Amino acid sequence: MVLKSTSEETTSKIGKILGRNLQPGTVVALNGELGAGKTVFARGVAEGLDVQVVVNSPSYVIMNLYRGRMELYHFDFYRLEEEEELQELGLEEYFYGDGITLIEWADKFPGVLPTTRVEIDIVKDDEDLENSRILYFKHLGKLEESLIEELKKVASPGY
Repeated sequence: MVLKSTSEETTSKIGKILGRNLQPGTVVALNGELGAGKTVFARGVAEGLDVQVVVNSPSYVIMNLYRGRMELYHFDFYRLEEEEELQELGLEEYFYGDGITLIEWADKFPGVLPTTRVEIDIVKDDEDLENSRILYFKHLGKLEESLIEELKKVASPGY
């Protein structure tokens, strides 16, 4: 599935709809260059999970924990260099827990990700680099068709 977002607000809304519909134990892998909108999307997911605090990128601390109707484990792999660093974090406990695991820069270490996940690449749209983003949903895991249709109502189908 490919969606086009024309604003940060829409990118956040897409995340919010996804967050409202995620099941415990879901892993969301976000990929995209700096400034693509990964953290904006993550804030939307957190809002959909009823997180009541401001969500920030955990670039320097690697993981932030947020409490909502389910826990959100928000990881950022940007500053990590070696896969061994991830093993020290005990990622598997988060992947298969009762919360939602959201990982920014997940494509740095694809070998550690579970095969069942929601993977989204966020790319700046060449037609409007400042505001528009194209979201490529690569692995949909167990997302239901009704959720996909709801997402398409918020953002236009992409290319």
